[in-house]
Amino acid sequence: MALTGIVRNGLALLGLAAATPALAVTELQWWHAMVGANNDAVNRLAEEFNASQSEYRIVPAYKGTYPETLNAGIAAFRAGTAPHIMQVFEVGTATMMAAKGAVKPVYQLMKDAGEPFDPATYLPAITGYYSTTKGEMLSLPFNSSSMVMWVNRDALRKAGLDPNAPPKTWPALFEAAKALKAAGFTTCGFSNTWVTWAHLEQLSAWHDVPLATKANGLDGFDTSLTLNGPVQVKHLANLAELQKEKLFDYSGRYDNGFGRFTSGECPLFLGSSGSYGQVRNNAKFDWAAAPMPYYPDVPNAPQNSIIGGASLWVMGGKSAEEYKGVAKFFSFLSATDRQAKLHQTTGYLPITRAAYEKSKADGYYDKNPALEVPIKELTNKPPTENSRGLRLGNMPQMRDVWSEEIEAALAGKKTAKEALDEAVARGNAILRQFERQANR
Repeated sequence: MALTGIVRNGLALLGLAAATPALAVTELQWWHAMVGANNDAVNRLAEEFNASQSEYRIVPAYKGTYPETLNAGIAAFRAGTAPHIMQVFEVGTATMMAAKGAVKPVYQLMKDAGEPFDPATYLPAITGYYSTTKGEMLSLPFNSSSMVMWVNRDALRKAGLDPNAPPKTWPALFEAAKALKAAGFTTCGFSNTWVTWAHLEQLSAWHDVPLATKANGLDGFDTSLTLNGPVQVKHLANLAELQKEKLFDYSGRYDNGFGRFTSGECPLFLGSSGSYGQVRNNAKFDWAAAPMPYYPDVPNAPQNSIIGGASLWVMGGKSAEEYKGVAKFFSFLSATDRQAKLHQTTGYLPITRAAYEKSKADGYYDKNPALEVPIKELTNKPPTENSRGLRLGNMPQMRDVWSEEIEAALAGKKTAKEALDEAVARGNAILRQFERQANR
């Protein structure tokens, strides 16, 4: 062929290629509530998935706090603009379950997409929270955590306490707070984030006492609160007494007070194991994590802790192709090496057995014992009806009500019994409203 013909044909092919559109990439929106180091982890996961294939593109978007993200997702669904994936904190589970048509269950998603999926590969202490009574997983656990006691070991040394033996019981913790105050920690001996999670939800499970009937709501929405029992009342009364001398000092309803630990102000702090990255990056002292304290006179204590954190829900109304991409992303997230890395860098729990076993086999906990504390808490004993978790309707709203009553007790405006009796009465009204809505 003459050179001019070759050039002419080559130009024609180039023109044809230019006229042919590139294969479209399916974008998948992922709304989340992660900040700081955890936000970085979300963005890194999206980047790694996007680089691993060319058909789909995960687009993460921060939507505020957990409650704000849940509210934004609900509003978006009603407007027909819901994301494909939404991160919802654990206490929003009942709300998502009751939102008929708003979600596509994960077990159904994976089956429809033909992605390998075996619920038995995930840690049951985590997946049980997000599954039906038949064991069908409704959402994918993502940043699961539990509550631990963060310990400033330098502060314990200063107070003449053994840094290798942080207090195991509540009475021992109260005595440690007195020693810490005498050593100069006058504004806060111990504190916590997420006040109802620490002092009602985890407290009840750890002591094997009910928070509500019907296995804390896991066995049905027609549940009633029982959080005004002897253990809960005694504990709140103790906190109110200690608050007077700043041996305990309230740090708010949510997790924005955690900086009081990393700054060194509060030497002992009940908080999420998912704060590991924040502690590692910001604490300028010798620190450790220890199990939550317990009352030694309560039978069966300590029992087992319950999970916190959040899971990933798949929103309804999307195309089969979009769901296929979400399913591939969930398989990507569940890979053993990726789960182990996510666990080791964030402090959130590995969601699969294999990732936990890999971390153990790698000797990771020998060098980073803080990361195994929440796993040991979760698996301390086989769960009971009181410690499987909780699934209560309108839980975010109810937590605010409980917090109001706790705050009244801490301020001396009500006795612990009066506050928790009112928390039960107001909470039950919220539960009945939710039940009516769910049964429509």
